[in-house]
This record gives sequence, structure tokens and C-alpha cells, in this order.
Amino acid sequence: MEELVNILKEKKLTIGSVESLTGGLFASSLASIPGVSSVFKGALVTYAIEIKENVCHVPCEIIDKYGVVSSECAYEMAKHGAQVLNTDVTISFTGNAGPLCLDNKPVGTIFVGICYKNEVQTFKYELGNRSRNEIREAIVLESISLLKKFLKEKVVDLLSWLSGNEFD
Repeated sequence: MEELVNILKEKKLTIGSVESLTGGLFASSLASIPGVSSVFKGALVTYAIEIKENVCHVPCEIIDKYGVVSSECAYEMAKHGAQVLNTDVTISFTGNAGPLCLDNKPVGTIFVGICYKNEVQTFKYELGNRSRNEIREAIVLESISLLKKFLKEKVVDLLSWLSGNEFD
């Protein structure tokens, strides 16, 4: 996480998060780094559906049609979270950490959204066969790696970068 914070500082970028299944774990990890206040603006922990809708402005039509464990929900969380938090980079997390199936998605199904200067992309992860907290910790670590790689490559156009990189 410290390396991610240093990259953000070097590039003079701000970051925020919108978290559901992670319950603020990404934000907490960021906040543990000294000097992070120069890049970290804040986080929305949108665990309940009404918070996703009322605080993060995820359209209820998206949730009704696709469910909260969906690429579409992660997309909207990242997009609207960036607007609410006024950040250059915003990451969102939604998924099923268990113990039961949710939105017809098995335990370990996670969607991460990244909004970089108004461009949004989502990523799907299957992290089954782990405990609830192992899933939460694993997705935070995966997202840190993803963000570092993206930012290190000095990407200007998120979509062109993403088209050359495969994530599953």
C-alpha cells in the first residue's frame, strides 16, 4: 500500500473508495500509511442497498435489474463515488464474501470498478474456497496490484491500457 501511496503522490493524483463487501478495508489500509492525507480524500462504505442508492447515487434500476453483486453496480459505484468524493482515481468493491449465495452469485464473486478521470472499467474476480475475511483481504491486495500497475505505466487513456491487459 505504501508504494501505491507514493505513486499517487508522485503523479499528484487523489484517490477515494466506495466499498461494500470490503467494509472499508481498502480505506483502512490506505489510512495506515503516514502522509496519505495528501492523496486520500475519503471513502464511502455502502454496505446497505439504500446507502448505495441514497449516498452513492447508484440508480435503483441498476440494482433491481442486475443486483448489487454485478459489474454494473461496481461501475456505478466507481463513477458516482468519483463525483461525490471529487477524486482522480476511485475504486469500488462489491461482491459476495459469503457465507451464502447472493444475487445468484457464488461466494467469492467480486466486482471491482476503477474510475480514472471519468473513464470507468470493471473487473470480475472469482475468489471462492476461502473464508469471508480471506476473500476481503485478497481482493484488497489484488486491487492494490492493479492500481500500482496502471499508475506505474503512466497511463493517460484508461480504456486503451485496459484493452491490452487481461484480468480474470
